[in-house]
Amino acid sequence: MKKLIAVCFCLTILFSIGCSKEEQPEPVLGNMEDKLIVVGFSQVGAESEWRVTNTENVKSTLSEENGYVLFFDDARQEQENQIRAIRMFIQQDVDYIVFSPKVETGWNSILMEAKEANIPVIVIDRYIEQQDEELYTAYIGSDFYKEGEIAVKWLTDFLRKRGREDEHIRIVHIQGTIGSTPQLGRTAALEAAVKQNPNWELVAQECGDFTKAKAYEVMGSVLKQTKDIDVVYCENDGEALGAIAAMEEAGLKCDPNYGVIVISFDATRLGLEYCLSGKIALNVECNPLQGPYIDRIIKKLERGEPIEKINYIDETYFDFSTITREIIDKRDY
Repeated sequence: MKKLIAVCFCLTILFSIGCSKEEQPEPVLGNMEDKLIVVGFSQVGAESEWRVTNTENVKSTLSEENGYVLFFDDARQEQENQIRAIRMFIQQDVDYIVFSPKVETGWNSILMEAKEANIPVIVIDRYIEQQDEELYTAYIGSDFYKEGEIAVKWLTDFLRKRGREDEHIRIVHIQGTIGSTPQLGRTAALEAAVKQNPNWELVAQECGDFTKAKAYEVMGSVLKQTKDIDVVYCENDGEALGAIAAMEEAGLKCDPNYGVIVISFDATRLGLEYCLSGKIALNVECNPLQGPYIDRIIKKLERGEPIEKINYIDETYFDFSTITREIIDKRDY
């Protein structure tokens, strides 16, 4: 077990029983129940309801009751802060590093440091670029391109059912943080669908940075140029809420039957409330409950069992015509 654990145990009981570091025995490596696993977790930030839920789920799962000591760092949307935190975790000699990268690039050097220190790295929520794949142990998260494919297929089917498959469809696209895996996957799926449908037009493509405030701002700017909009494709619920607020202030109706069709991702509770009201037509789930997946992989590694490199989590989608209050109330987030 890492020396850090022995130090932590000693500090905990030093003043109650007067122990010293020398008096505190090292936990037995062979029995997982006799030790705590030290994990350093660098979260990209707290920019959305989804992110907060993800953080809380990881913290509650990697708890002392479940056999862990968790060191948590909020990067506040800055990659430099994440690199600094990961380096600190390496210096603290943690057993595992978990992080959700802001963007896919720029991780080679710091992950090489972790590899040289023999610390397994688990990447969650977002990928890192392919040439760095040998530098991490496992990925846990969504298939973001598949999420986008679900969204554009739903839109295609919806327009066909309404007899609008040949209409000129004007789409406003509000992207997430540029260079992040959700943005890259969801954007690629939409752009591929636009190429396949000559009557679909991207009238605007702006970065909402996964926040309600930024999406409200950029949607307001778009509306100054045109209000002739059929679809708004937002890459998370925060952006959808901001875009809807801007459109409603401008007098547009967010309604898949009689107004603008709003597509969103994440399926947070608030996002699903908007879906129930019809303001969001489709909400594709991005499951934030990744803590149990992390726990399962770490426990397998501790037992020396093989693991999958890529681990996609279970997800679904919700549309305005089938969602019910009962469905929302049964959700864990």
